[in-house]
Amino acid sequence: MKIYTRSGDKGKTSLLYGERVKKSDLRVEAYGTCDEANSAIGLALSLLVLDDQEAEKDIKVALSHVQTTLFYVGAELATPIGKKVTSAVTEEHVRELEMCIDWWDEKLKELKNFILPGGNASAAALHMARTIVRRAERCAVDIEQVNPMIIAYLNRLSDLLFVAGRYVNSKKGINDILVNIKE
Repeated sequence: MKIYTRSGDKGKTSLLYGERVKKSDLRVEAYGTCDEANSAIGLALSLLVLDDQEAEKDIKVALSHVQTTLFYVGAELATPIGKKVTSAVTEEHVRELEMCIDWWDEKLKELKNFILPGGNASAAALHMARTIVRRAERCAVDIEQVNPMIIAYLNRLSDLLFVAGRYVNSKKGINDILVNIKE
């Protein structure tokens, strides 16, 4: 299979089922942003090295599952209205994120302030992925007849990535950098 087709050289691309739309179409922006977030998560995983092998494995398994689910999200966003969705995002996907968030968050110090993103390279990449997911969510909310579970999933995923960044930093012995808001 060739990588290039030349079919997008004039600024259009195909949604699932072959409908052609401008590359600036909101659906394309939303699923492209999910792809960008997926790549940022992949970067974070490639940088992840913890002394705690069990924690490292748990993070890698959870985030690899997230990466697969982001493909489902993208496929659903790329499906035109009225066409059959092959892999729908469900409430169960959202619950899985919540369980993971709760698991990692209970191991962290209670957060009472805003924090600056950063710390360990992997944690910083997770924070970057979080902001990309927020952008995907902002795009998705404006798509007509979007599955509400996609919005919930993206919202919860950004929470998970935030907690994951904090969790990685904590496992590396790096404290949160609190934002000092002056009045």
